This record gives sequence, structure tokens and C-alpha cells, in this order.
Amino acid sequence: MTSISLATGNPSTVSTDALVVTLTSGKGKKPEVTSPRLTAAQRTRLAESFAAVGATGKSGELTRIPGGSGVSAPLVVGIGMGDASGDAETVMRAIGSAVRSLAGTRRVAISAPVADDEALLALSLGALLAAYDFVEFRGKSRKGRPAPVRSITVLLDAEPTADQKRAIKDIAIVADGVFLARDLVNTPPSALHPVELAAAAVDAVADLPVDVTVWEVPDLQRDGCGGILAVGMGSAHPPRLVRMEYAPEGATAHLALVGKGITFDTGGISIKPAASMDEMKADMGGAAAVIGALQAIARLGLPVRVTGWVPTAENMPSGTAQRPGDVITVFDGTTVEVLNTDAEGRLILADALGMAVAEKPDLIIDAATLTGAQRIALGARIAAVMSNSDDARAQVCSAA
Repeated sequence: MTSISLATGNPSTVSTDALVVTLTSGKGKKPEVTSPRLTAAQRTRLAESFAAVGATGKSGELTRIPGGSGVSAPLVVGIGMGDASGDAETVMRAIGSAVRSLAGTRRVAISAPVADDEALLALSLGALLAAYDFVEFRGKSRKGRPAPVRSITVLLDAEPTADQKRAIKDIAIVADGVFLARDLVNTPPSALHPVELAAAAVDAVADLPVDVTVWEVPDLQRDGCGGILAVGMGSAHPPRLVRMEYAPEGATAHLALVGKGITFDTGGISIKPAASMDEMKADMGGAAAVIGALQAIARLGLPVRVTGWVPTAENMPSGTAQRPGDVITVFDGTTVEVLNTDAEGRLILADALGMAVAEKPDLIIDAATLTGAQRIALGARIAAVMSNSDDARAQVCSAA
């Protein structure tokens, strides 16, 4: 597990295995070093060293130079920030790129200008999220694979405040939740059927004030969850529905999170093309996000009631699978004609969303890898956000 801390001190003398500094595009072709608490002479020498190996300071550019130039760290990494007007997302990606490049390095110190606490949190989250690897199922390739950075120190201009120290601890909890979601998505489908995903949800909050209920097939039949049952009926691995509730005393607002949990999606009888079907192990990414979020929310002790819903099934073709032309009845009594069994996500979500609506929360957010059309429209790095409320959509986008 990677640790992160705040400290003050001169970057040139800090004890570390690698020092990350920020570069901007200076006049002409020479970059400028913008890291605080370095003397003007130290910044100039570092800038000259970076320029000598072709660094320009353009956004996203990553350059390594050996220690020296007045810096005691054996390795100095310069990350380009362009014109230095980058937003929090730009800072997070830039610092993350630097930390990710330093896999195999135990201790890293980061010296970057931090305009406000938002920038500090973005920098810290970017650094932590980059210190991730998934090696559980590797064999020989695991040997010699460089491990993620183990210790990150963010160097500040002034002594960290109590609020900043607390925020860094909170950021580490958020990163843990993200890592949990990543681990679940990265787990091969042979090791993560609906039963295992439900068990993972239980385990994720085992020591936290979260109540978990798991619906097995008889429970789903009793409660009329026809969408989950229909999608799962083609698989040898039965479907599940998980409800996770965090309800701290005094909470008045109620948020419901619903995550699509298709542990593997062949498309069913409306089978997908073979190319890239291996990626369909990630069709439970929404469920993973909900499980990770519930864990983080409970660990943070947020003063809001949160209910997480995880409908999960494996969409397989077989003699028992649902067929195009079938008519099913979902939880709220709506009848649905199935025209394409590869549109399974909306079927399992219909049951979970119906149950969430029945509890009358103040806001429902559902997360799902629902359609490849989103990637065609927006690319692989941008999530689509749709809502029946402009205000709710704006709040979600702002929080992200």
C-alpha cells in the first residue's frame, strides 16, 4: 500500500529516491522550473539540464535527468505543465504520469506550485492513483516487474494546516475505494461470477457500519426481479442482487447508487463479435464503482444516507438463455419485449432502479458500461452523463 504525506523543506536537500518538479514553457525553447522553495540559481541550473536533453515544458512532457544541478536526489523528473494554467484535472494527470513512470522507485518527493487546496488534493489524488498495479494472476511475468512507488511526499511552501492533513487522509481513503473498483474490474471472469461479486461487496464493508442484503435466485423470484433472472438464466452461474446501506445517525439526505454488474457479457443469443470480447469482463464496472464508493463513503463517515444497489448476472448463450422475442416482467410490473439479448444491462438495471425508486431517495445515480456508442461519440477517456435534471447533472459533473 502506498503512503502519502505532506512536508515542508527544500526540494534540493530532501531525502528521496526521486524528485518530481514541474516545468512550464519558457521563453524560446528553454523550459522554466516552477517548483517552489528552490533558489533562483537552482531553478536555472535544473532548467539548463532539462533543456540540454530536449525538454520544452510542454503539457504532458516527461523528462528524466540524473541528480546534480544543486539537487541531492539521485533522479529528477520534470513534468511539463505547458503555460501553467492547467485545471485540477490537468494537474492530476500530469503528476500521475510522473509517478507512474517511477514504478520501481520506493520513495518519491513532489515539488509543485499549489495554488489552493483544490490543486493540492488533485495533485495528491493523481499521485496516489498512479501508484497502482494488478499482479494477482500473473505468473512468471510477475517476477522482476517494477512495483509501484511506495512512499509519496508532497512538499509545500508552508507548514500543512490541520485541514490539509485531514484532507490528505481522506484522499487516501478515496484512492483505496478506486483501487478496490479497479481490482474487481481487472479480475478475470473465471474468478468473478455473480456469486463472487456479491461476496466481494460483503467483504468490502465487513468492518464498516454498512448493512448488506444479498438476493439469491429464490429471493429474486419472490420479489419479481424478472430482468435479472432473464439475463442470468443462460449461465451456469446464478445471478444475484446486492443492497448495501450506510445510514449514519442524523442523516437526512438519501442518495441511491445503482451499478450494472454483468460479470461477463457475450451478448447472449444475440452474440457479440469475437474481437475484443475479452474486454467484456469489465461490464461490471458500474457495480465495482458502487462497491468502492460505499466502502469509501462509510470509511469517511459522510453525514448522508447512501444505498448501493448491485444487480449482477452473467450474460451467456445456452439452451436455457432468454431469446429475442421473449416478454419479461420487471420489478415494478413493467413488461418488456426482448428484441436483442445484448441489451441486457437495462434489464438488470430495471429491477435495481425500480427497487431504489421504491425507497424514495433524494437522488439516484446509476453507473453502467451500457453502450459502445458512448465511446464512439466521446472517446475512451470521457464518461457520458445524462439526467432528467439539469441541476442534478451539474452537481455530479462538478463533484467529479
